[in-house]
Formats: sequence, C-alpha cells, structure tokens
Amino acid sequence: MAYNLRKISPLDLKPSTGVGVKLPFAGPSVFTTVYTTKEQLKYNILNYMLTDLGERPMNPNFGMGLRSRLFESITESTLDDIKQSIQTQIENMFPVVQIQRLDVIGQPGYNSINIQFSYTIKTSKETDSILLKIQNV
Repeated sequence: MAYNLRKISPLDLKPSTGVGVKLPFAGPSVFTTVYTTKEQLKYNILNYMLTDLGERPMNPNFGMGLRSRLFESITESTLDDIKQSIQTQIENMFPVVQIQRLDVIGQPGYNSINIQFSYTIKTSKETDSILLKIQNV
C-alpha cells in the first residue's frame, strides 16, 4: 500500500524561528519576519520574478527580467513567450515548485502585464498562488 507522505521542513517545526523576510519591505522596522518555508518560498519567487538580469551584483544571471518586456508590443506571441519563459525559469530555479496554472494577461492600453499562477510545493504538497501586476509607469 502506497502512502502519500508530506515532508515538513525542520524550520517549520520551530514557530518562533524566522526563516526570511517579507516583500515589500514595509514593516515597522523595515523588515517583516516570515516564519514558514511555504511563505518564504513565495517571497523568493516574487523576488526572482521582479529582479532584472544583471541587477544583482556578483550574480548577473539571477532574475527573470519581466520589466524589460514591457517595452515590447503586447501581443499574443509576446504573452506566450513570457509565459514560456516563466515556466522554464521557475522550473530551473525552483525545482521544488510545480506550476499548476499560469495565466499571463496583457493590458496594452495600460502597458502592463498581469501574471497569475498557482503552484504546488512538491515536498510538502502545499499549494499557493501569486498575482503579480507589472506596469511601466
């Protein structure tokens, strides 16, 4: 008989131990502490998506570079390219994440892209979702 066991990170067993920081930085002392690996994984993905290539010192290949795509014409082929890029890069950078659903919706009049995706953490079988609006202001 097969069991579908859920793996729990040892960090999640210590509820008073901080795992990372929340985005955006807006806490009472700038940083707000995150106490679960599920929540920290979400902020790591957001950080990766919002970072442009070459923006991070000593790691020029880190980041997805989504903001640079806003200067292109927002067409179906551009949105498909962005969707494929997100899938590939998330799978490569976060192998513990399995994307369940990914929607990339362009708003050419506002020069913005809405990205919504839900994912499952393979080890713990937990699900979460991210909604990200990238706008060229």
